[in-house]
Amino acid sequence: MSLDDSGYSGTLLEKLSLLKIKIGDTIKITQGGTEYTGVLMPRSQIGADSAHIVIKLKSGYNIGIRLDEDAILHHIQTTKRNHRKSSSPEVERANLQKVSILSTGGTIASKVDYQTGAVNPALTAQDLYDTVPELQNYANIQAKVIMSILSENIRPTDWTKIAQKVVSEIKTGSDGVVVAHGTDTLGFTAAALSFALQNLPVPVILVGSQRSSDRPSSDSAMNLIGAVNLAAKADVAEVLILMHAETSDSFLYAHRGTRVRKLHTSRRDAFQSVNDYPLFRIESDTIDELHTPLLRRDKDRKIALKTKFEEKVALLKTYPGIEPLLIEHLIDSGYRGLIIEGTGLGHTPDCIQSSIKRAIDSGIVVAMTSQCLFGRTDMNVYRSGVELLEIGVISCEDMLPETALVKLMWALANTKDPEDAKNLLLQPLVGEIDLRSEESEYVPRTGRF
Repeated sequence: MSLDDSGYSGTLLEKLSLLKIKIGDTIKITQGGTEYTGVLMPRSQIGADSAHIVIKLKSGYNIGIRLDEDAILHHIQTTKRNHRKSSSPEVERANLQKVSILSTGGTIASKVDYQTGAVNPALTAQDLYDTVPELQNYANIQAKVIMSILSENIRPTDWTKIAQKVVSEIKTGSDGVVVAHGTDTLGFTAAALSFALQNLPVPVILVGSQRSSDRPSSDSAMNLIGAVNLAAKADVAEVLILMHAETSDSFLYAHRGTRVRKLHTSRRDAFQSVNDYPLFRIESDTIDELHTPLLRRDKDRKIALKTKFEEKVALLKTYPGIEPLLIEHLIDSGYRGLIIEGTGLGHTPDCIQSSIKRAIDSGIVVAMTSQCLFGRTDMNVYRSGVELLEIGVISCEDMLPETALVKLMWALANTKDPEDAKNLLLQPLVGEIDLRSEESEYVPRTGRF
């Protein structure tokens, strides 16, 4: 990366250029009697000013330093910039399964240049072997970058692309597929693939990392190895999410793709099954099946692909003081579906009930989930719930709100009649609904949050 593209500007850029310092070089900053030594990192172009400089310390962490007028820069060492030619592919081992890794933009399937600190996509199997060499002990890897998108920017059309790529890999002989994905919307994509990939013959494992590959506490390598191991060996044919089960590097959990949510912003064990249990525990090379999967691995099974999603579906969380105009806007904007995150067993304030009825009368499919997260809706207990049932609101039982949203998007796009979409919404298809809940399932089992 040249300095012109590095995010530095003004007098700081001039000073770096004068000293012939480039991104990746080791520098020392002396300021106010304190010295900082590290590798010069690029700066974000967003909100960049001409006073701050970013370096990577020996510990692996990046720091930003606001330079005073008396700050002195020292050029310590120029990074050797090797232009490695692409290595020939690894020779496939006959005793190992074939696993495809599809990267969508998350950092987990990225290659870190520890000289420059840059994080780049791992474009080939060789890149992945170089970054996580242990992978070659678990499977013959085929790696592809299918998109490079921050997970918060993923759209339903991207779910379609990912599903199509997964099917392509399965049809060319993959024994399992790993999808590397950012964690913020990992649950949404897992639910989407669960509905889009019908009758799976092999496992599809979504995996992410809470901490990027350039941090000493990164969970990237362990998660990726675990995902490849699971995709290659587990006797399952479902869409799963695999992540850390504890904050330490002890073991991993594989969760059903329609039953898992990110419950913490930054902890490595942020993902947890909701109203359900993890299906697998992975510790070192050992894979323990905790609960029976819906489908076992069977490469003769013919996959059915239904990848359409209706984007005119909304998820609305009720709250004290909510205005009916929010629902009125959805009606007037041509929305076809609405998932409500109601309170408790599935309730809304009386003030929006008439707007909900208007939505249903206009042909919008309206369904109820609970913002309580654990537990299930039961709209027959209190008057407000009964009244909502009477006007046509559908109870989503114990489905997660985001899973219900994705499922309704999928149902409306893959059926012609809204009544058929309603029936699909209520029908357990891929483990997203359990018609009976145990009390012990209502609370986090580890109590760790």
